[in-house]
Amino acid sequence: MKADKDPLVLFMPSGKRGRFPTGTPILDAARELGVYVESVCGGRGICGRCQIELQQGHFAKHGITSTAESISPPGAKEARYAEKRELKDGRRLSCSATIQGDLVVDIPQDAQMNAQVVRKVDDGRFIERNPAVQLCYVEVEQPDMHKPLGDLDRVKQALERDWGWTDIMVDSHLMPGIQKNLRDGDWKVTAVIHKDMETSRPSLIALYPGLKNAAYGIACDIGSTTIALHLVSLLSGATIASSGISNPQIRFGEDLMSRVSYVMMNPEGREAMTVAVREALNGLIGNVCSEAGIERDDIYDMVFVGNPIMHHLFLGIDPTELGGAPFALAVSGAVHTWAYDLDLSVNRGARVYVLPCIAGHVGADAAAVTLCEGPHRQDKQMLVVDVGTNAEIVLGNSERTVAASSPTGPAFEGAEISCGQRAAPGAIERVRINPETLEPRIRVIGVDLWSDEEGFDEAVETVGVTGVCGSAIIEVVAEMFLAGIISQDGVVDGSMATRSDRIIEDGRTYAYRLWKGKQDLVIRQTDVRAIQLAKAALYAGIKLLMDKLGIERVDTISFAGAFGTFIDPKYAMVLGLIPDCDLANVKAVGNAAGYGAKMALLNRDSRREIEDTVMGIEKIETALETEFQNHFVNAMALPNKVEPFPRLAEQVDLPKPKQLESAGTGEGGRRRRRRSRA
Repeated sequence: MKADKDPLVLFMPSGKRGRFPTGTPILDAARELGVYVESVCGGRGICGRCQIELQQGHFAKHGITSTAESISPPGAKEARYAEKRELKDGRRLSCSATIQGDLVVDIPQDAQMNAQVVRKVDDGRFIERNPAVQLCYVEVEQPDMHKPLGDLDRVKQALERDWGWTDIMVDSHLMPGIQKNLRDGDWKVTAVIHKDMETSRPSLIALYPGLKNAAYGIACDIGSTTIALHLVSLLSGATIASSGISNPQIRFGEDLMSRVSYVMMNPEGREAMTVAVREALNGLIGNVCSEAGIERDDIYDMVFVGNPIMHHLFLGIDPTELGGAPFALAVSGAVHTWAYDLDLSVNRGARVYVLPCIAGHVGADAAAVTLCEGPHRQDKQMLVVDVGTNAEIVLGNSERTVAASSPTGPAFEGAEISCGQRAAPGAIERVRINPETLEPRIRVIGVDLWSDEEGFDEAVETVGVTGVCGSAIIEVVAEMFLAGIISQDGVVDGSMATRSDRIIEDGRTYAYRLWKGKQDLVIRQTDVRAIQLAKAALYAGIKLLMDKLGIERVDTISFAGAFGTFIDPKYAMVLGLIPDCDLANVKAVGNAAGYGAKMALLNRDSRREIEDTVMGIEKIETALETEFQNHFVNAMALPNKVEPFPRLAEQVDLPKPKQLESAGTGEGGRRRRRRSRA
């Protein structure tokens, strides 16, 4: 039992603390508190993974004074390690250093000296490591005529003696190489142990002669449009390399339902799409391994997320049942399997974990976003929106969380816009319209200048101005509304043609010429309508969830996904894409699904957290809710026909409503002649 006078030790950045007797190795204290400090060699001082830094000074907040005397002087193990490799000034090996007084210890994220150089920057969030894979170096007792114990059994014996592993299962593919590995390593080997759940047995999935000092994992978001894959060090937690590619399944269908239809009409369709995505994944794995300078064989754990249809096709499951009510999932819980069984070219014993799906149209990607952003961990009401062809919405707090999907269609990605295109060099990504002259300013992907800045014309020659991508589609429609070019109902005001030649006739309606050049880019009435339909579907889904929770407002909003990364929150709110909220509390969170996958890769507790959370999330099927249509109709207006936006109005000068003729009678002030009924 620890006495109150025992030294108090605080570990940062986790903030975990406890009292330990003088002389306790810092590594032992960390393990007892559940602070993850890597140690491959089992405290022998040869792997260098367990490095820590002493923080000196008076920490009033924690009531600790930490000094150089609070830790033992460098010992023989540290001297030997520093001589053979390198130990930076201020760094100590926690397996050697002991507690001598009140202490503040920092676990540096770059402590793994032999880890690859980080080439892709994370978003700065700290993930406490507790991976399912652990490297364990052991020195095995050699065979003895008086102890007729098999070589594998002696390996198990050493793992129990040094690491506490018991009842170990051994992957069968390792059996033929056990004796060679032991003799090649002079009876010193590194075992790769996989243990996910506390109730599961540990598995020996790889064995290497001598000291193995590298272990990697894959975190991957399989999107319907894009696959994003990240190579992560399981020892340092760093993202080493990242790679992405367009989902090759696009050739079978642009959107999800068209891919389901392809499977229904073609007996070989499911297998063809499964093979396509797995081949793409193997290509991406090759890319990140080549960039990082590692072998595929060093990848031991993999985490995948995706929407329900991508989830099923990746696992080789027919997604046909997801094509119609009741949108039944073949499997909704987390999936634990082998990479080998999914034809993924990594270590033969590598494991795969797939996050659970929330509902038939709210998948493992939405679960990963939920894990990343944590609405279920909040006191206030948090709205998380992953905008895509099918928007996934999660709303709630620690008391209650609800989720739904809303069929926004591909308009936000440019697919239904006459001049729309995917984000690529040459695509307009930002738009500003002068409300007096109606003249636009634009920015183009690949050029840092605005169109009214000196040097733009020369710079844009290299990429051209080729179309309008998703973020600009939101901005141009919102700017047209703010400038009075379109009414609250989304009708282009043809009377403004007298003010500017930007307003042009377009059949029975009017349009706005956004760009004059080699290729004119025009925002047509049909484009505005497509955006209205998409944003109305999203807002109606959000409003439905707000109704279910009985709330009138949300406190924070997180935009996830590639589209959400570049969307300007102000314009999203002007459009009525999201409900009224303090703009300071609206943020883009990038590829939150990919980051959630990384959290699950690096920490087993995150896996249990999202599994439990998904079970408690209430799933709302918008197609069954009668109020959805009412919310949808009101949300067709900009920003909304009935919902007030007082917080937005404090920061944006919203135009007063003006009524123009509806689309059915000739928009823009020109009435269509009635045909006589002879």
